[in-house]
Amino acid sequence: MKSDFYTAISQIAAERGIPRESVQEVVEQALISAYRRYLGNNPPPVDVKIDLDPSTGQIRVFAEKQVVDEVLDDRYEIDIEDARNVRHDVEIGETVYVESTPDDFGRIAAQTAKQVVLQRIKEVEREHIYGEYFDREGEIVTATVQRHAKGNVILEVGRAEAILPPKEQINSDGYRHGQRLKVYLMEARKDDPRGPRLVASRTHKDLIRRLFEIEVPEIYNGTVEIKSIAREPGLRSKVAVTARQEGIDPVGSCVGMRGIRIQNIVNELNGEKIDVVQWSPDIRSFIANALSPAQVVEVQLDELDKTATVIVPDKQLSLAIGKEGQNVRLAAKLVGWRIDIKSASSLLEEERAAAEAREAAATEQLLNEAALSTARVETRKVRDNGTVMYQNVTYGPLPDELIGEQVDLRATAQKLNIYFNDKLIASYIVEDHAEDELATDQDDQPAQDASYAEE
Repeated sequence: MKSDFYTAISQIAAERGIPRESVQEVVEQALISAYRRYLGNNPPPVDVKIDLDPSTGQIRVFAEKQVVDEVLDDRYEIDIEDARNVRHDVEIGETVYVESTPDDFGRIAAQTAKQVVLQRIKEVEREHIYGEYFDREGEIVTATVQRHAKGNVILEVGRAEAILPPKEQINSDGYRHGQRLKVYLMEARKDDPRGPRLVASRTHKDLIRRLFEIEVPEIYNGTVEIKSIAREPGLRSKVAVTARQEGIDPVGSCVGMRGIRIQNIVNELNGEKIDVVQWSPDIRSFIANALSPAQVVEVQLDELDKTATVIVPDKQLSLAIGKEGQNVRLAAKLVGWRIDIKSASSLLEEERAAAEAREAAATEQLLNEAALSTARVETRKVRDNGTVMYQNVTYGPLPDELIGEQVDLRATAQKLNIYFNDKLIASYIVEDHAEDELATDQDDQPAQDASYAEE
């Protein structure tokens, strides 16, 4: 019977396709639990070991017992003389492992093994099946679509299953039963409460990277490097590449003879368009390349805000921006800068308008300075509320520290400038300059006020 028991373990392992040692380990742990139950309710902590003989299938139980002078319970204790037959130098109070196989433990073992195998063999099988994927996060695996469940697509990966969540799916894929496709293994968990779990993705940008490594030997062996990837899954991607070895065309290597390499990747992604561009350490050149296929006239940089203004020919404007801004949006993600696109003609118009504005401002400044140089200087005493009167209009309030102080007024056709100790402290738009006479309120204009000669 013992041999039949061990043969059963071997048969289960063979049928499930898992190592016999894994099944044996599960059974051994179950037998330890069975022996503890045999000891009765609330037994003291006893270390137990199970020995399964591979040749005969014989089961032996070794239990830890305490060495004592007088044995009160032989389940947990052993006499000093008997203990020295196990280990000659043992002393009272120490523990030794003693074979403690119950007479009917073969029957107990058979019943326990049956229950445990039914309960736990599936868990062992899953751990074995999924074990090969736990170290493969970030790799591409080939999967087959099995079914749909609550928005998820369930994929068959070898003998394991992977979940493709809704946010990792691409509408153009279709996901028909039996469809084969490559997926990015985004997550492989073995400590999930629901058991081993694989999470796949078709939208991850590193799926692009792995596909290039498969199709382009120069990328796989490191002579061509992918520097950055920008992707809008299912629609379009941009890939920036550079050569690590002189004499190699990185873009040509990725595209392949007659475009065969890039076409294989596009086919795997169900028609997603891919632009391969030359990376450059010069950010101006990199930005110009990233906007491919549009041609660039000039790139102006704002290093502080990491913003680039790109000038393109008028006929290239729509191409540079792309449909719904897709081309410039992907280019910005690829280089990590904000990109503003302007046509050459609009830039000229902006520069012309800016020049005219600067000229008008300069002219206005000259006129204002000329008007001030000829304007009369009048003095006023600042009222208690911090205001002054000019041509029957109240202006202010001025700072509190000027209350009661004499200030100088100098007016042009548009502005009233107020000075204190020859320093400009306020400037107001003149609300009413139709009257030229001074205010006659004696409280507002002390007797000593006078108009000064032209400065």
